[in-house]
Amino acid sequence: MTHFDWQLPDTFNFGRDVVDAIADAEPEKLALIWCDQSGREQRFTFRDISRRSNQLAALLAAEGVRRGDRVLVMLPRLPQWQIAMVGCLKLGAVPIPCIEMLTEKDVQYRVSKAQAVAAITTAASVGKFAGATGLRARVAVGGAPGWHDFDQALDTQPTEFTCADTGIEDPAIIYFTSGSTGLPKGVTHASRALYCWRGSARDWLDLRRDDLMWCTADTGWSKAGTSILFGPWSQGAAVLFYDGRFDAAERLRLIARYRVSVFCGAATEFRHLVNEDLRGADLGQLRLAVSAGESVNPDITRRWQELTGIALREAYGQTETLMTVGNAVGQPTREGSMGRPLCGCRMAVLDPEGRPLPPGERGQLALALPNPQLMLGYWAEPERTARAFSSHDGVKYFLTGDLAHRDEEGFLYYDGRVDDIISSAGYRIGPIEVENALQEHPAVTECAVIGSPDAERGEIVKAFVVLRNGFAPSEALKLELQEHVKTATAPYKYPRAIEFRTELPKSAAGKLLRRVLRDAEAR
Repeated sequence: MTHFDWQLPDTFNFGRDVVDAIADAEPEKLALIWCDQSGREQRFTFRDISRRSNQLAALLAAEGVRRGDRVLVMLPRLPQWQIAMVGCLKLGAVPIPCIEMLTEKDVQYRVSKAQAVAAITTAASVGKFAGATGLRARVAVGGAPGWHDFDQALDTQPTEFTCADTGIEDPAIIYFTSGSTGLPKGVTHASRALYCWRGSARDWLDLRRDDLMWCTADTGWSKAGTSILFGPWSQGAAVLFYDGRFDAAERLRLIARYRVSVFCGAATEFRHLVNEDLRGADLGQLRLAVSAGESVNPDITRRWQELTGIALREAYGQTETLMTVGNAVGQPTREGSMGRPLCGCRMAVLDPEGRPLPPGERGQLALALPNPQLMLGYWAEPERTARAFSSHDGVKYFLTGDLAHRDEEGFLYYDGRVDDIISSAGYRIGPIEVENALQEHPAVTECAVIGSPDAERGEIVKAFVVLRNGFAPSEALKLELQEHVKTATAPYKYPRAIEFRTELPKSAAGKLLRRVLRDAEAR
């Protein structure tokens, strides 16, 4: 849509203006149901979240954390995650949500890059912070030597707290995302982004105050903001939060048990769900299913609709932009399309010179500016930030790095990446990170990593490895390299396939040609 004026407040604090506002108006309104695979369950009202997040904010303040300070929040799917995130925001601190699978090296990089002064994690993960310096506050769920016990420490704090009156342009959150040509970059969003998340929650998720939303995204990804925290609570909806391994049959049982009305899962999950026996599944309360992060095969969408009678609607967004394209509820859809621009977003498909292309032609998808959903920039990287923009004919664009085309009716279709990012089961993986890890192994002289097409995961990480003299290809060496990567970087990034080669394709200038490897894999 093009005819839309964003109405933004001058200040916005999600903790005060959403959580506390609902808690004051409806203190007993359900905010969160947490459960895990062992059968434990906890329920939290908005008043519970309001008070507990006040205590977290007070604890951090007492430890010397101030407005604008960065706080690493590395927690699995536990209710302490929501409390920590909201508590940081109330203080005016900037949370950095991270997946729990990060290694010590990953953690140290993020702490150092963002100059974080506090960390909130679990007792099992405190060892990953051993090399992190400059932390004034350390809080661990379950407690640990030198760390505050999360729940016990909060019990000692007051339940009232005066929230920071954060400006709409003040930094509010940082998400680290994989880069195709270097180390992870810290996508920094202002308070306006947290405010704008209500847009996709309204137009794509169609959330209402009596809904229970379940999104299975990891807490370290911006998708958790879209569909677990900022989006649903801005609409007054409750969320289900499940801590357990993926099991398709269990997914269906939980949807039925808790009467989930809106479900959001990765494309990989829906590939498994449509192969379950859905005839006995009680999906009577479920009215909408959605997916984002990777394309859903049209056949999966059709089968889901046929088996359940429930729509499966895709959307497209990035950590840098929030959700910008989607199949909005009440709007027509087209098979294979990720939808049309969502309310307030103007999208264009650009040629290599930055000029808008007509329907039917493939080019780079770009977001026309201004748009309040867009990030402030990459933390402490002005040059990297500048490279993400272009201008043409008086219009400035943010370049998504994704290829797409549109039809005559404005529906957009995803055509892959401009760069080398690998999208595997909802995770975005930069090949450089994996290559750096492999390069540390004494058997590797050089390597190249790409995404290889995979029916279940969309893509898998595949490594092409040239061995040093004295090492011979073997299945045992493949396993050794895989285990090495799991310990050198986050385990989900390890190469599921390894191919040994005597040389890698390179340009005349000696530059690695991943494109040649990708093209060969696609055939």
